[in-house]
Amino acid sequence: MIPRTEGAVMNTTTNMATGLQSLSIAQRLIASVLAPMLGLTLLIDAGFSSDYRLHNGAHDTRRAMGLLCH
Repeated sequence: MIPRTEGAVMNTTTNMATGLQSLSIAQRLIASVLAPMLGLTLLIDAGFSSDYRLHNGAHDTRRAMGLLCH
Protein backbone atom coordinates (compact mmCIF):
# COMPACT_ATOMS: atom_id res chain seq x y z
CA MET A 1 0.00 0.00 0.00
CA ILE A 2 1.31 3.44 -0.94
CA PRO A 3 1.25 6.01 1.88
CA ARG A 4 -0.60 9.23 1.15
CA THR A 5 1.29 12.47 1.47
CA GLU A 6 -1.29 15.19 1.23
CA GLY A 7 0.01 18.69 0.85
CA ALA A 8 3.46 17.54 -0.23
CA VAL A 9 4.65 19.40 -3.31
CA MET A 10 7.69 18.40 -5.33
CA ASN A 11 9.47 21.42 -6.74
CA THR A 12 11.76 20.44 -9.63
CA THR A 13 11.98 23.82 -11.37
CA THR A 14 14.42 25.12 -8.77
CA ASN A 15 16.75 22.16 -9.28
CA MET A 16 16.70 22.50 -13.06
CA ALA A 17 17.36 26.24 -12.96
CA THR A 18 20.36 25.89 -10.68
CA GLY A 19 21.74 23.10 -12.91
CA LEU A 20 21.59 25.33 -15.98
CA GLN A 21 23.16 28.26 -14.21
CA SER A 22 26.20 26.15 -13.35
CA LEU A 23 27.15 25.94 -17.06
CA SER A 24 29.25 28.71 -18.53
CA ILE A 25 28.26 30.53 -21.71
CA ALA A 26 31.02 28.72 -23.63
CA GLN A 27 29.72 25.32 -22.47
CA ARG A 28 26.16 26.24 -23.47
CA LEU A 29 27.37 27.39 -26.89
CA ILE A 30 29.31 24.18 -27.44
CA ALA A 31 26.30 22.08 -26.45
CA SER A 32 23.98 24.09 -28.69
CA VAL A 33 26.27 23.48 -31.68
CA LEU A 34 27.09 19.82 -31.02
CA ALA A 35 23.55 18.62 -30.30
CA PRO A 36 22.09 19.44 -33.75
CA MET A 37 25.24 18.12 -35.43
CA LEU A 38 24.86 14.82 -33.61
CA GLY A 39 21.17 14.61 -34.54
CA LEU A 40 21.83 15.29 -38.22
CA THR A 41 24.70 12.81 -38.27
CA LEU A 42 22.48 10.09 -36.85
CA LEU A 43 19.69 10.92 -39.29
CA ILE A 44 22.02 10.96 -42.31
CA ASP A 45 23.79 7.75 -41.26
CA ALA A 46 20.45 5.99 -40.86
CA GLY A 47 19.31 7.33 -44.22
CA PHE A 48 22.26 5.78 -46.03
CA SER A 49 22.06 2.56 -44.07
CA SER A 50 21.72 -0.70 -45.99
CA ASP A 51 19.12 -1.93 -43.50
CA TYR A 52 15.74 -1.01 -44.97
CA ARG A 53 14.15 -0.44 -41.54
CA LEU A 54 16.68 2.23 -40.59
CA HIS A 55 16.45 3.82 -44.03
CA ASN A 56 12.64 3.92 -43.93
CA GLY A 57 12.69 5.43 -40.44
CA ALA A 58 15.08 8.17 -41.53
CA HIS A 59 13.03 8.72 -44.69
CA ASP A 60 9.81 9.16 -42.68
CA THR A 61 11.56 11.53 -40.26
CA ARG A 62 12.87 13.71 -43.10
CA ARG A 63 9.41 13.83 -44.66
CA ALA A 64 7.83 14.75 -41.30
CA MET A 65 10.33 17.64 -40.95
CA GLY A 66 9.43 18.88 -44.43
CA LEU A 67 12.80 18.06 -45.97
CA LEU A 68 13.24 16.69 -49.47
CA CYS A 69 14.24 13.10 -49.91
CA HIS A 70 15.31 11.00 -52.91
